[in-house]
Amino acid sequence: MFIDIPSELEASLIGRSLPPWELDGSFLAQSTMADYRTELTAAPRFEEVTATLRHELTGEGGGYAVLRLGNLAKALGTDDDRFLRLATGFAAEVAVPFSPFPRWPLWKDIGVKVDKDPGKSSGIGYNAFHMDLVNGTLPPDYTTLLCVRRDPLGGGPSILSDAHAAVARLSKDSRALLAESAYHYGTFFDLFGVGEEYKPFPILDGSDPGEGFVRFTAKMLERSELGQAHADAARELAEELVRGQVSFMLQPGDYLIVNQRRFLHGREALHSGQENVPVSDRRLLLQLFLRARAGDGSAA
Repeated sequence: MFIDIPSELEASLIGRSLPPWELDGSFLAQSTMADYRTELTAAPRFEEVTATLRHELTGEGGGYAVLRLGNLAKALGTDDDRFLRLATGFAAEVAVPFSPFPRWPLWKDIGVKVDKDPGKSSGIGYNAFHMDLVNGTLPPDYTTLLCVRRDPLGGGPSILSDAHAAVARLSKDSRALLAESAYHYGTFFDLFGVGEEYKPFPILDGSDPGEGFVRFTAKMLERSELGQAHADAARELAEELVRGQVSFMLQPGDYLIVNQRRFLHGREALHSGQENVPVSDRRLLLQLFLRARAGDGSAA
C-alpha cells in the first residue's frame, strides 16, 4: 500500500522544524515522542494519514506500507536533519523507534559495498526473504527503510511476502516441522532491546495459526546445519514466499514500514556495474526499527 501525503500536509510540514530527538537508552525518549506528536498533530490531515498508515500495517490483510515523503525530501533535502526528524515523527505514530545496535545511531545507513557478501543488505546481490534479528527472543515488531537514493543503474527492487499466507499453503506435516525448535542462524552479541539469544528456535513462533512471528531467513538454508526434514520444510516455505511476493522500486523519500509479525522482506539484486558507480551515488537506505507499545495488537 502506497500512501501519498496530501499537499496541504506537505506544505505545513515543510515549514515545521521539530526539535532534535533524545534517547532513553536505545529507545526514542517518551518526551521526544510527545513533543513530536504535539507539533505534528497540529498539521492539517496528519492524523488522517497516520490512521491510514496504522490500518495498513495492522488491519486485516495488511502488514506493510510505503509512505511517500518524496516531495518533503526534495524540499528539505534528505541530508537535512529536519527531514529525518519528520520521518521519525511518522514512525513514532506507529510504535517506539529504537536501535538494537548500541554502536550505531538511531537510523542506520545501508549503503552499497561491492566487496561485501552479495547477499547481505549492503551487498549487491539478491537479498533473500528474511525477518530482521531472527534469533532474538524479542525481534523488532517493525523494520523500516527510508530510501535516500535508488540504484542509479535501475536495480534493487524491494520484495515483500505475506509470511502467514505462505505458511497456510504448506502441508500439515511441513507446518509441524516448522513449529519445532530445530532452527538457528547467525550470531548474537552487543545487541539491545531484542531479548536474549534464541537458539534453537521454531520458525512458526505462535500458538495459533496466523499469529506470531514467522522466524525465517532464507540464509539459514545455506549457512546453518539443519536436519534434512527440517531443511526441506524451510525450503518449501522459501518457495512459497517467492511465489506470493510483491515487488516495487523505492524512490527517494519513500518510507517502507514492514510489520514483521506479518510480512518478510528482501531485495532483488542491484544492477551489474556497481563498481563503476561512485560511492556517493550508489543506492542508500536508512534503517530504523520499531517496538510496539504494550497493549498494541501488533505485539500480541
